[in-house]
Amino acid sequence: MKPSAKLGITAFAVFTSIGGLTLAQENIMSSSLPADKVQFGPTGIKTEIGELKAGPAYGDLSKGRHGTFLRMPAKFVSPLHSHTADYFGIVIQGVGVNIQPGNTDVPLPVGSYYFQKGRENHVTKCISDTECLFFIYQPDKFDYVPAQ
Repeated sequence: MKPSAKLGITAFAVFTSIGGLTLAQENIMSSSLPADKVQFGPTGIKTEIGELKAGPAYGDLSKGRHGTFLRMPAKFVSPLHSHTADYFGIVIQGVGVNIQPGNTDVPLPVGSYYFQKGRENHVTKCISDTECLFFIYQPDKFDYVPAQ
């Protein structure tokens, strides 16, 4: 296993243990999902580079609490936007950036964590030459609110 894959798995383990208390309290059944079984579909969030794709790990991102894999094309830069609810993210593949207006890019390589406060405008990027894969946990449904 490549060191970057080990780091991603370690970050995922830490991330799930952080959210694990909430999940355990809500009586979610234990489950496993091999990476090659994640089914990605369109999100409608597009730029000239391509479209952000989502693959559910658990829950339904359109209805409520969920854990979702997000696949972002290489060099993708989202328009300035916000989400109603907070979310927590981990970089599984590629190098991402999640930044608020006026701040300097902080590259987030494999294994990196970020937190995005709800209702706060930001831009999410994949700055690597290969696509990015993020895992997000959000305690409420996912929405995409373009900045005014």
